[in-house]
Amino acid sequence: MESLPINAVLVVIDVQSGFDHPKWGTRNNPEAEANVAKLLEIWRQTLRPVIHVRHMSLEPDSPLRPGQPGNEFKALAAPLERERVEEKSVNSAFIGTNLEQHLRENHWNTVVIVGLTTDHCVSTSARMSGNLGFRTYVVSDATATFNRRGSDGEDYLAENVHAYALASLHDEFATVVKTVDVLEACRSAACAT
Repeated sequence: MESLPINAVLVVIDVQSGFDHPKWGTRNNPEAEANVAKLLEIWRQTLRPVIHVRHMSLEPDSPLRPGQPGNEFKALAAPLERERVEEKSVNSAFIGTNLEQHLRENHWNTVVIVGLTTDHCVSTSARMSGNLGFRTYVVSDATATFNRRGSDGEDYLAENVHAYALASLHDEFATVVKTVDVLEACRSAACAT
């Protein structure tokens, strides 16, 4: 992976307690949040910008609905006071938020996307980010998803859904990378503070 500019933005999508609810079913990549925490740590150490996105579900029975405990950020990925939070009620972090405007006003052209879930909000946000002209990375092992059932009644394992979603993003809307590669790029001389 090439080095990252010092103003590369870490966009942390929907790392909320509600995704621990059993209603979602079986999940892949139990290490996703730990990898998000590692990335947050190096972003904070090197004073890079971080933006958190919170899903504010409009569905009455959603664990992610405002007022529900599941709407809260998970502790290991909770924003610091100085870190910006954008709130959305749809899949894309760019719709109904000031995310694009904030990135452009600050001349931040590179985004590194992590969070939940790979095939929904992460994928939708990455696709829009790429289409809007941002240099976009998705960190494969700092994302996760759940088993899905197709319209044909077929069940799809979370690991396969995750892999398919990342494959459809890579080299089209974003560059898919691993946490270890991002950490190394941040530690390299080219992007040191």
